[in-house]
Amino acid sequence: MPYQETLSYLFGLQKFGIKFGLSNISRLLELVGNPHKTLKTVHIAGTNGKGSTAATIASIMKEAGYKVGLYTSPHLIDFTERIKISGKEIEEGEVVRLTEYIRSKVQDSEFKDELERITFFEFTTAMALIYFKEKEVDMAVMETGMGGRLDATNVIGPLVSVITNISVEHKEYLGDTIEAVASEKAGIIKDGVPILTGVDQPAAFQVIERICNEKRAPLYRLGRDFSFHRKGFNNFSYNGINESFDLLTLNLRGGHQFQNASLAVAAVEMLKNKGFLIPPEALIDGLGKVSWPGRLETISQSPMIILDGAHNPAGAEMLSRAIKEELEFNRLYLVLGIMADKEVEGIISPLAPLAHEIILSRPKYERASNPSDLLPLTRRYNVNCTAFNDLREAIDYAKSRAGNEDLIIISGSLFTVGEARGILTGQ
Repeated sequence: MPYQETLSYLFGLQKFGIKFGLSNISRLLELVGNPHKTLKTVHIAGTNGKGSTAATIASIMKEAGYKVGLYTSPHLIDFTERIKISGKEIEEGEVVRLTEYIRSKVQDSEFKDELERITFFEFTTAMALIYFKEKEVDMAVMETGMGGRLDATNVIGPLVSVITNISVEHKEYLGDTIEAVASEKAGIIKDGVPILTGVDQPAAFQVIERICNEKRAPLYRLGRDFSFHRKGFNNFSYNGINESFDLLTLNLRGGHQFQNASLAVAAVEMLKNKGFLIPPEALIDGLGKVSWPGRLETISQSPMIILDGAHNPAGAEMLSRAIKEELEFNRLYLVLGIMADKEVEGIISPLAPLAHEIILSRPKYERASNPSDLLPLTRRYNVNCTAFNDLREAIDYAKSRAGNEDLIIISGSLFTVGEARGILTGQ
């Protein structure tokens, strides 16, 4: 099966939607030899910052000489971004081979009728775990897709788990209170496995603390058990659980990334306690080399164009803070493409007042909001806005309006950012 045909099959599984529960993924993994049961893993959940934290841990472990798998979602441009080993994306041929292998196992199984309706995320999670097992990675960093308790990745038995932060999101799946969302995210907590968190809301933290007590899982909280202090644009100090560093340099932009990096360093401390040899030089180099595209990523200069996948209210608040505190520009042109199932007003309201002009658009994705439908809402916050159905046209319009000292930010969804990145880089 050619690669593009394979992708059509995989993305076609999205018709089965989001299905919470571990029975399908457990049966599927049993068919392929339970690859997850012998993997050493780190598990990461949270509303925002999961991917950055995961990428930072993987970068540090790579610099320490380990063969490290990284499973994240969604991708920006190509499916292969989701599954990496030591920074290298899975090859297209491997995606084809593993897809055919998993499909053949399903076809030959007694669970065929049930597993024929396996979801996209369940299938790709199985693919990643098989691939990491086959390639004999020393460890794998696994990011949840949504939630935690019933997320397909929650079949793993990690050495350490991380909950980055919590905001109310995906209400139809996770609940409409901070306590309900915290309970779902805290479902990744395992008996006796250390848990690290940057959660600062008292109600959410109480849920995590209670579940940790029930499962006798050691709990380490950012700001209480380990901390950081920012020292300039991309430098910070780290006061850790077992060790501290006076000056670290982080190759990620945005004040919120220091929290994610601190969680990653704390996770590395836990891995050292589990027997991994990670010298200070590897930690320093890993932080200095980590890359996480589409998150406050500068894609060009004059005018400066920045991509940021702020796809929920908390992410939009973080981007708003970065615009006000870290970026220098004359006028801001804001290109927004938002998914219809997101809290649209919560994304628009922190950002729209900061812009000289807002250009609403959409990626080529069926869940995207119609930009014209967003005009009335957007004009409550900024009357200077327009809409384009084609994202390339929206970007060209923003570039035609912006001077060399101006700033263009493209945001609202990782799907928007991914498509924009392809347009701007020619990939």
